[in-house]
Amino acid sequence: MSIGEAVKAYWKKALLILADTVLAVYLVLAMTSFNNPKETVSVCSKVDIDIESDGDGGFLNADDVKQMLEQQHIYPLAQPLRCISSRKIEETLESSPYVNQAECYKTQEGDLCISLRQHTPVVRVMDVQGNDYYVDSEGGLLPNSTRYTCDLVVATGIITRKYAQETLTKVGNTLRADKFWQQQVEQLNVLGDGTLELVPRVGDHIVYLGQPTNLERKLERLKKFYKYGLNKTGWNKYSRISVEYDNQIICKKRI
Repeated sequence: MSIGEAVKAYWKKALLILADTVLAVYLVLAMTSFNNPKETVSVCSKVDIDIESDGDGGFLNADDVKQMLEQQHIYPLAQPLRCISSRKIEETLESSPYVNQAECYKTQEGDLCISLRQHTPVVRVMDVQGNDYYVDSEGGLLPNSTRYTCDLVVATGIITRKYAQETLTKVGNTLRADKFWQQQVEQLNVLGDGTLELVPRVGDHIVYLGQPTNLERKLERLKKFYKYGLNKTGWNKYSRISVEYDNQIICKKRI
């Protein structure tokens, strides 16, 4: 290779390195600008709060989220974007027993978006010892809230927290999975041996479920009895209906 060719190759390599360097710097600056949009000159112009839950239940609304952030003096509206900590907002919201997960990010338009997933209560527990709390769809325990969920089944009787987490969670999720039982079941009563009684909203009777096993089959059998039996004979004919055993329904007539 001649000297001229060597020099030409050197400058060609140098130009390629320079182009790669410029491109890398541009990408870094672009990503920084995207992740921190206009933080040096802008303030937060809008707070968008999106709340998800597992189904229709849940206690929190946008006003609750706003109040939680205001109490910690970190509500971001009209605050400089560079002073807003998305992570601190997430940690504050996730400290609530009703919040499952929170995500927060800034947009290039200067908005702050908060996406929140809350725990969904499935059963309200009011046991014989005076405890009052909720069991969520994943087996977690939630403290009592002044915002009562009107269509939530109430469990009474002798209930340990372990029973609530391991058993009532499954029962509550089973009832929530069927629109009919969501509307029909008003109360569950736990007896001393762990068996269950069901108190319906329609019909003056008690349903004895027995041990909380094979619940789907028991409820399906009961639904058919409601449809083909009580609809013809009357919903108040019996004082007690038992679906404890497979393939049979035992009824006690009202005296």
